[in-house]
Amino acid sequence: MFTGIIEQIGEVRKAADTGEHTVFEITAGTFDDLKLGDSISVNGTCLTVTGIEDSGFTVEMVNETKRITSLDKIEAGMPVNLERALTLSTRLGGHIVSGHVDGTGEITSVNDDGSALVMHIACPSSLMKYMVKKGSVAVDGISLTLFDVDLEASEIILNLIPETQERTTLAQKGVGDRVNIEADMLMKHVDHLLHSSGSLDISALVEGGRRHV
Repeated sequence: MFTGIIEQIGEVRKAADTGEHTVFEITAGTFDDLKLGDSISVNGTCLTVTGIEDSGFTVEMVNETKRITSLDKIEAGMPVNLERALTLSTRLGGHIVSGHVDGTGEITSVNDDGSALVMHIACPSSLMKYMVKKGSVAVDGISLTLFDVDLEASEIILNLIPETQERTTLAQKGVGDRVNIEADMLMKHVDHLLHSSGSLDISALVEGGRRHV
């Protein structure tokens, strides 16, 4: 589990496809407590640490992850967002992020309005039911607030403040680039409950709320 607050930007030193999986060697500092087997978020994708060096660490990506995420486009020299898994003492400054990417989006426009970068991202239509104005979404592992949602265009609109631009890789991306999208976990669980056979529906929730007023 993660918070969506990026700890640092690492650099991919090597990306090697073995056929069965892809090995990434990533240069990163200040992760002195990282251990073999630890989970780490790389551009929002939860991967397992398989090797540790003085200057960084190694992770492996299976082909299914490669198919679902944008990590299939990662090459040596590229920057990546990094976050270690949260602990019981971690401040939850963003929102709960699992690191299990739901799909990829494509950046359709980026404009500077003087105070922030306004970014439009086209998302899979299947994910749009989880996108609510002022709600949360993880984009390349970054916990962000949805500035607006365009259901007709199947797009989300983000405002990237200077702090986000400086501490993450998102400001370095442009139109046509793909990004990893993870919808809010709470929204997905509520949707599952509402649509499970023989489970809750909206009428039951409304009636339950009335009884407790």
